[in-house]
Amino acid sequence: MPFHRGRHQEEEVKLGPDGQPEFVRVRLPRKKDGEIFGIADQLLGASRIKVMCADGKSRMGRIPGKIKKRMWIREGDLVIIAPWEFQDEKANIMYRYTKTQAMYLSRKKMLPKSIDIF
Repeated sequence: MPFHRGRHQEEEVKLGPDGQPEFVRVRLPRKKDGEIFGIADQLLGASRIKVMCADGKSRMGRIPGKIKKRMWIREGDLVIIAPWEFQDEKANIMYRYTKTQAMYLSRKKMLPKSIDIF
């Protein structure tokens, strides 16, 4: 049974290969909110970034004002995006992984093959 520690403690429970619960200590995309993985491709200025998404599409990513000052994104960074419902070629960037977190996800085989460059 999953144990809820609050919104700030990002810890998710997955079942490992032996069937035992395995804790993931990084934020994962929330499928119910439509979030997916992506790789920052090109910086365009004005808080906009071209992102190559896990579903094969290239989208224009926008950093919302709420996280603009806290999140510095470079080309090649792994991000979580939330595609817009009314314009599928645009998306909001929700989270950026550090290199250590991205390598952790790659090692645990949690990244889709299309964007696993770590």
